Amino acid sequence: MDEITTASSSNSAADASSKDAKEKRQLLIVEDDEAFARTLARSFERRGYRVLQAASLPEVEALLSQHTPGYAVVDLKLKGDASGLACVQKLHAASEAMLIVVLTGFASIATAVEAVKLGACHYLAKPSNTDDIEAAFGLKAGDTGVDVTNRSSSLKTLEWERIHEVLAETGFNISETARRLGMHRRTLARKLEKQQVS
Repeated sequence: MDEITTASSSNSAADASSKDAKEKRQLLIVEDDEAFARTLARSFERRGYRVLQAASLPEVEALLSQHTPGYAVVDLKLKGDASGLACVQKLHAASEAMLIVVLTGFASIATAVEAVKLGACHYLAKPSNTDDIEAAFGLKAGDTGVDVTNRSSSLKTLEWERIHEVLAETGFNISETARRLGMHRRTLARKLEKQQVS
Protein backbone atom coordinates (compact mmCIF):
# COMPACT_ATOMS: atom_id res chain seq x y z
CA MET A 1 0.00 0.00 0.00
CA ASP A 2 2.86 2.35 0.90
CA GLU A 3 4.47 1.66 -2.49
CA ILE A 4 1.23 2.63 -4.27
CA THR A 5 0.96 5.84 -2.21
CA THR A 6 4.61 6.70 -2.92
CA ALA A 7 4.16 6.06 -6.65
CA SER A 8 1.00 8.15 -6.67
CA SER A 9 2.66 11.08 -4.89
CA SER A 10 5.67 10.82 -7.24
CA ASN A 11 3.31 11.00 -10.22
CA SER A 12 1.57 14.04 -8.69
CA ALA A 13 4.93 15.78 -8.16
CA ALA A 14 5.96 14.95 -11.74
CA ASP A 15 2.66 16.29 -13.09
CA ALA A 16 3.06 19.53 -11.08
CA SER A 17 6.67 19.88 -12.27
CA SER A 18 5.58 19.31 -15.88
CA LYS A 19 2.80 21.90 -15.50
CA ASP A 20 5.30 24.43 -14.03
CA ALA A 21 7.68 23.86 -16.97
CA LYS A 22 4.83 24.39 -19.47
CA GLU A 23 3.67 27.57 -17.71
CA LYS A 24 7.25 28.92 -17.69
CA ARG A 25 7.55 28.38 -21.46
CA GLN A 26 4.10 29.88 -22.01
CA LEU A 27 3.86 33.33 -23.61
CA LEU A 28 0.92 35.71 -23.56
CA ILE A 29 0.66 38.23 -26.41
CA VAL A 30 -1.57 41.23 -25.63
CA GLU A 31 -2.09 42.91 -28.98
CA ASP A 32 -5.22 44.19 -30.75
CA ASP A 33 -3.69 44.15 -34.25
CA GLU A 34 -4.78 40.62 -35.23
CA ALA A 35 -2.38 40.23 -38.16
CA PHE A 36 0.65 41.32 -36.11
CA ALA A 37 -0.44 39.13 -33.16
CA ARG A 38 -0.79 36.08 -35.44
CA THR A 39 2.63 36.65 -37.02
CA LEU A 40 4.28 37.09 -33.62
CA ALA A 41 2.50 34.03 -32.22
CA ARG A 42 3.63 31.79 -35.10
CA SER A 43 7.20 33.03 -34.76
CA PHE A 44 7.29 32.28 -31.00
CA GLU A 45 5.60 28.89 -31.48
CA ARG A 46 8.42 27.94 -33.89
CA ARG A 47 10.80 28.70 -31.01
CA GLY A 48 9.00 26.30 -28.69
CA TYR A 49 6.71 28.66 -26.78
CA ARG A 50 3.08 27.82 -26.05
CA VAL A 51 1.31 31.04 -27.05
CA LEU A 52 -1.87 32.58 -25.62
CA GLN A 53 -3.43 35.73 -27.10
CA ALA A 54 -5.55 38.56 -25.71
CA ALA A 55 -6.62 41.91 -27.16
CA SER A 56 -7.91 43.69 -24.04
CA LEU A 57 -7.70 43.84 -20.25
CA PRO A 58 -10.88 41.72 -19.76
CA GLU A 59 -9.39 39.03 -22.02
CA VAL A 60 -6.14 39.14 -20.02
CA GLU A 61 -8.10 38.74 -16.77
CA ALA A 62 -10.02 35.76 -18.19
CA LEU A 63 -6.79 34.03 -19.29
CA LEU A 64 -5.12 34.66 -15.91
CA SER A 65 -7.91 32.76 -14.17
CA GLN A 66 -6.60 29.59 -15.86
CA HIS A 67 -2.96 30.29 -16.79
CA THR A 68 0.15 31.92 -15.32
CA PRO A 69 2.48 32.44 -18.27
CA GLY A 70 6.18 32.92 -17.73
CA TYR A 71 6.40 35.57 -20.46
CA ALA A 72 4.21 38.35 -21.85
CA VAL A 73 4.44 40.83 -24.73
CA VAL A 74 2.08 43.78 -24.27
CA ASP A 75 1.20 46.48 -26.80
CA LEU A 76 1.09 49.85 -25.04
CA LYS A 77 -1.93 51.21 -26.92
CA LEU A 78 -4.95 48.97 -27.35
CA LYS A 79 -8.26 49.65 -29.14
CA GLY A 80 -10.46 52.49 -27.93
CA ASP A 81 -7.54 54.40 -26.40
CA ALA A 82 -7.14 51.63 -23.81
CA SER A 83 -3.72 51.45 -22.17
CA GLY A 84 -1.59 48.34 -22.11
CA LEU A 85 -0.12 49.63 -18.84
CA ALA A 86 -3.23 48.33 -17.00
CA CYS A 87 -2.49 44.90 -18.51
CA VAL A 88 1.15 45.11 -17.35
CA GLN A 89 -0.03 45.91 -13.82
CA LYS A 90 -2.51 43.00 -13.82
CA LEU A 91 0.08 40.54 -15.19
CA HIS A 92 2.73 41.59 -12.67
CA ALA A 93 0.20 41.25 -9.83
CA ALA A 94 -0.59 37.70 -11.03
CA SER A 95 3.11 36.72 -11.10
CA GLU A 96 6.09 38.84 -10.08
CA ALA A 97 8.35 36.31 -11.84
CA MET A 98 6.65 36.87 -15.22
CA LEU A 99 8.93 38.58 -17.75
CA ILE A 100 6.90 41.32 -19.45
CA VAL A 101 8.06 43.27 -22.51
CA VAL A 102 6.08 46.31 -23.64
CA LEU A 103 5.96 47.07 -27.37
CA THR A 104 4.95 50.50 -28.58
CA GLY A 105 4.81 53.06 -31.32
CA PHE A 106 4.40 55.50 -28.36
CA ALA A 107 8.09 55.42 -27.43
CA SER A 108 8.67 58.02 -24.73
CA ILE A 109 10.47 58.38 -21.42
CA ALA A 110 7.21 58.84 -19.51
CA THR A 111 5.58 55.65 -20.75
CA ALA A 112 8.83 53.66 -20.43
CA VAL A 113 9.18 54.72 -16.78
CA GLU A 114 5.54 53.84 -16.03
CA ALA A 115 5.82 50.45 -17.74
CA VAL A 116 8.89 49.51 -15.70
CA LYS A 117 7.35 50.82 -12.46
CA LEU A 118 4.28 48.65 -13.10
CA GLY A 119 6.34 45.50 -13.63
CA ALA A 120 7.68 45.35 -17.21
CA CYS A 121 11.25 44.07 -17.53
CA HIS A 122 11.81 45.88 -20.83
CA TYR A 123 10.29 48.38 -23.23
CA LEU A 124 10.79 48.23 -27.02
CA ALA A 125 9.80 50.69 -29.74
CA LYS A 126 8.06 49.25 -32.80
CA PRO A 127 9.00 47.76 -35.14
CA SER A 128 10.58 45.00 -33.03
CA ASN A 129 10.94 41.40 -34.09
CA THR A 130 10.97 38.08 -32.23
CA ASP A 131 14.77 38.24 -31.78
CA ASP A 132 14.51 41.69 -30.16
CA ILE A 133 11.73 40.56 -27.83
CA GLU A 134 13.43 37.32 -26.81
CA ALA A 135 16.67 39.23 -26.16
CA ALA A 136 14.69 41.70 -24.01
CA PHE A 137 13.39 38.82 -21.86
CA GLY A 138 17.02 38.08 -21.00
CA LEU A 139 17.81 41.67 -19.97
CA LYS A 140 15.77 41.80 -16.75
CA ALA A 141 18.80 42.80 -14.68
CA GLY A 142 19.52 45.84 -16.86
CA ASP A 143 22.69 46.88 -18.63
CA THR A 144 25.15 49.28 -17.01
CA GLY A 145 27.07 49.49 -20.30
CA VAL A 146 24.38 51.50 -22.09
CA ASP A 147 25.80 54.73 -23.52
CA VAL A 148 24.88 57.91 -21.64
CA THR A 149 25.04 60.87 -24.02
CA ASN A 150 25.28 64.63 -23.35
CA ARG A 151 22.99 65.44 -26.26
CA SER A 152 20.42 68.00 -25.14
CA SER A 153 16.80 67.48 -26.09
CA SER A 154 15.26 69.62 -28.82
CA LEU A 155 12.11 71.65 -28.20
CA LYS A 156 10.18 69.20 -30.39
CA THR A 157 11.46 66.23 -28.34
CA LEU A 158 10.53 67.96 -25.08
CA GLU A 159 7.03 68.67 -26.42
CA TRP A 160 6.67 65.04 -27.50
CA GLU A 161 7.80 63.80 -24.07
CA ARG A 162 5.30 66.11 -22.35
CA ILE A 163 2.46 64.90 -24.59
CA HIS A 164 3.30 61.28 -23.72
CA GLU A 165 3.60 62.05 -20.04
CA VAL A 166 0.06 63.49 -20.03
CA LEU A 167 -1.23 60.66 -22.26
CA ALA A 168 0.06 58.14 -19.70
CA GLU A 169 -1.51 60.13 -16.82
CA THR A 170 -4.92 60.15 -18.56
CA GLY A 171 -4.86 56.48 -19.58
CA PHE A 172 -4.40 57.52 -23.24
CA ASN A 173 -7.59 59.56 -23.31
CA ILE A 174 -7.01 61.94 -26.24
CA SER A 175 -9.71 64.45 -25.28
CA GLU A 176 -8.57 64.75 -21.66
CA THR A 177 -4.90 64.96 -22.72
CA ALA A 178 -5.73 67.81 -25.13
CA ARG A 179 -7.68 69.61 -22.39
CA ARG A 180 -4.80 69.33 -19.89
CA LEU A 181 -2.29 70.54 -22.47
CA GLY A 182 -4.51 73.48 -23.49
CA MET A 183 -4.57 72.16 -27.03
CA HIS A 184 -7.43 71.49 -29.44
CA ARG A 185 -8.24 67.78 -29.71
CA ARG A 186 -7.76 67.84 -33.51
CA THR A 187 -4.34 69.47 -33.14
CA LEU A 188 -3.24 66.73 -30.75
CA ALA A 189 -4.67 64.03 -33.04
CA ARG A 190 -2.68 65.49 -35.97
CA LYS A 191 0.55 65.51 -33.92
CA LEU A 192 0.01 61.88 -32.97
CA GLU A 193 -0.75 60.89 -36.59
CA LYS A 194 2.47 62.56 -37.75
CA GLN A 195 4.42 60.36 -35.35
CA GLN A 196 2.62 57.28 -36.75
CA VAL A 197 1.55 56.19 -33.31
CA SER A 198 0.22 52.64 -33.18
